Amino acid sequence: MLVTGGAKRIGAAIARAFGAAGWHVVIHYGRSLDQARAVAAELPSAEIIACDLDDDADCRRMVRDLAESLPDWRVLVNCAGVFDLDTADAIDPAIFARAMQVNAAAPARLSQDFLRLAQSAGGKRVIHVTDQKLLNPNPDFFSYTMSKHALASTIPMLAMAAANAADRVYGIAPGAILASHDQTEAETEISHRMNLLARKTLADDIADAALFLSEGWLASGETVFVDSGQHLLAQPRDVLFLARQ
Repeated sequence: MLVTGGAKRIGAAIARAFGAAGWHVVIHYGRSLDQARAVAAELPSAEIIACDLDDDADCRRMVRDLAESLPDWRVLVNCAGVFDLDTADAIDPAIFARAMQVNAAAPARLSQDFLRLAQSAGGKRVIHVTDQKLLNPNPDFFSYTMSKHALASTIPMLAMAAANAADRVYGIAPGAILASHDQTEAETEISHRMNLLARKTLADDIADAALFLSEGWLASGETVFVDSGQHLLAQPRDVLFLARQ
């Protein structure tokens, strides 16, 4: 399996969970070489691979190389992303362009090439990490939210287009998981409990969901929300700012 952004944060949790479950894990990194090496060193079977998700040609090169070297490449988890602040009343063109490329265009391209080139006797699995903002939007992180909506739209389309009936395309929509942007740990403790269960959702919860989806039990095209019910609340701003009020 390949997890993009596997050197840090949720991606690293996913890498560790698959490694502990006996998978050979390919850890993608952009600029976090040392962290990628450290995560790989923890796992029984792992390798690291560099790719600039801003570069379409580099994305295609990574999938092509892995499809040639891995005889049974079953899972692609698109976890890498950027999370920069702009708002509904002042979009930042540079933030928008990068968010759409890294958060939407790159994982879509990786998924298309993976489904076309990778070899797996038991069917392939694409898993996009999206966001609970799909059902609980607010005006903050405007470009980021648009990019996650764009990524989510590819899930049913890729599922419908899959040539192999054994292939599956899924989404995982997390809530607030780890400290983000400029949050302090104290703010994180408050903001990450702003959900129906008043509990923190953990990175390991996302990793467990990815492992479950890797088995392909659900119909292709489904998204699982792993957010302690946050998507069922109407929140007028990002919880990062609500915690400061």
